[in-house]
Amino acid sequence: MSLSTSEKVALQRVAGVEGVAPSGWVQPGAAPGDGATSPGGPAPRSRGGWGRRGLRDLGLGLVLPVVLLGLWQVLVTAEVLDPSRFSSPAALGAELVAAVESGRLWPNLAISAQRVFLGFGIGALLAVLTGLLVALSRTADRLVSPLLGAVRAVPSLAWVSVLILWFGIGEENKVGLVAIGAFFPVLATLVAGIRQVDRGLLEVAQAYGLSWRQRVTTVLLPSAAPSLLAGARLGLNQAWLFLVAAELLGATSGLGWQLQNAQRNGQIELVLVTIILFAVIGKLTDSVLAAVETTVLARLS
Repeated sequence: MSLSTSEKVALQRVAGVEGVAPSGWVQPGAAPGDGATSPGGPAPRSRGGWGRRGLRDLGLGLVLPVVLLGLWQVLVTAEVLDPSRFSSPAALGAELVAAVESGRLWPNLAISAQRVFLGFGIGALLAVLTGLLVALSRTADRLVSPLLGAVRAVPSLAWVSVLILWFGIGEENKVGLVAIGAFFPVLATLVAGIRQVDRGLLEVAQAYGLSWRQRVTTVLLPSAAPSLLAGARLGLNQAWLFLVAAELLGATSGLGWQLQNAQRNGQIELVLVTIILFAVIGKLTDSVLAAVETTVLARLS
């Protein structure tokens, strides 16, 4: 039976529940007899932290945006690009400062973030519960998967219309749409991850007398953690995309509403500033989840 690192850790946790390690079990990367043959052995050193490599990667990642902004500024200043249609980065910076100082930016940013995180949390939780059911039961898979496949094919804008009719223009339709956007990436990756778990692990867990809940928490989810975390990042990115659709139609606040309102009023600087904010915030939230993913996987390795 060939096990991945996360599966070995899951099996080690199974042994830890009973207080006994399987015969001949050795922690990955440890030599027999060094105290790492049981779950109580010394924990590996954390490999997290920025360090010089992290700062260097951050600097390299900023090179291209800075170059593009500089080129953009030069082209607008030289009037190669029409300044009335392509506002310069300097003008965008002034617009951002004005929006912050006027106090009209923070409320829209806060309400959008609240909708994304609440919708993402609901969608991810439902995806985990559904994924466990579908991955562990062939009957449930045959019953649920065709319907989920059909629902997944519905465009986000179509959902906006339906949710507005059901819930009006309140928060329910926006949070619901974000939850739909986050649900499917998390579900698909979790199901794929669980189905790749070595069934021998479940047999060992059952032999130790673990309940179904214990097998899920000590074997399935730790073994599927890489897939689940990757799906969470995809789900969060999708949540931001669905938020824009929700706030462009039937909203009176939020960054999406701000984007549409600025477009109606011909405020090109505010339109571009809002788009850049979406890009920056989306990247920041993805980076936070990436750091969480790295930390969790390091603990499991």
